[in-house]
Amino acid sequence: MSQSTSEPRKVSLIGLGVMGGAIARHIAEAGHELTIHNRSPERARKWTEENPDLAHRIAANPAHAAQDADVVITCVGNDDDLADVVLGPNGVFRMLKKGGVFIDHTTVSARIARQISVEARDLQIHCVDAPMTGSQIGAEKGTLTLMCGGRKDAIEAARPVMEAYSQRIVHVGKAGSGQIAKMANQICIAGNVAALAEAVRFAQASHLDMDKVYEAISGGAAQSWQMDNRWKTMDDDAFDFGFAIDWMRKDLGLSLEEGRGLGVSLPVAALIDQFFAEIQAMGGGRLDTSAIIKRLPKKGKK
Repeated sequence: MSQSTSEPRKVSLIGLGVMGGAIARHIAEAGHELTIHNRSPERARKWTEENPDLAHRIAANPAHAAQDADVVITCVGNDDDLADVVLGPNGVFRMLKKGGVFIDHTTVSARIARQISVEARDLQIHCVDAPMTGSQIGAEKGTLTLMCGGRKDAIEAARPVMEAYSQRIVHVGKAGSGQIAKMANQICIAGNVAALAEAVRFAQASHLDMDKVYEAISGGAAQSWQMDNRWKTMDDDAFDFGFAIDWMRKDLGLSLEEGRGLGVSLPVAALIDQFFAEIQAMGGGRLDTSAIIKRLPKKGKK
């Protein structure tokens, strides 16, 4: 999606992990002037070595990244990371100008998203909480889906830059709404991948041709992204890619906490969270979420 017809802007991206690093490439390739910052400087240096001539500069800290920027994007780890990067002594809001745009792609609590939105309003900064879905593949291809919370004018101010790396931008509602939508997304994914794991083990134990089973059931109501992308890899015991169990547990924790605050029961999500905890205890926290199948004994297939 790196083609862009929007006016080139000065865009700073903070957080060059798997998702942020790919997003940064699309931003630069769309013609925007890119500044990058990562809390571990080595990762920023490595990114520039792998992507020569794409970054205009490497910022020393988040405030430095925000200096003279039109748009600042964050893609960090959790609530504490985000609060430090945005609101800390060397945070983005120390330097981002009035009328500037702040976009956060981190999956965090709705509470911190709302807090940052209030701070941004007082500073006359456009603020969007925009957690994403689409996985590492979507980030690399520029086909992410963004679930956005914030004022309509903020979403529209952010849209021209976000279009460089996403194929769907949905304004869900007010500040924090993007995060709530992402929690719903993760609840669905958790249930889906857990059920898929049981189906794979069931078919294996029945000595069926796994390719034929997939062909038969993937064209109907059982079809899903997880089935299309993880049926075969689960069958092959391949888990070294995609979204890590450690991160899914963080996201489910946010969902369960929000559910308690809303008085909503999430029994299936809570149970699957414990299934993921079993894989963590086995040392599999960095494996893809489809490694949930490892807690189920394999029968029938050698």
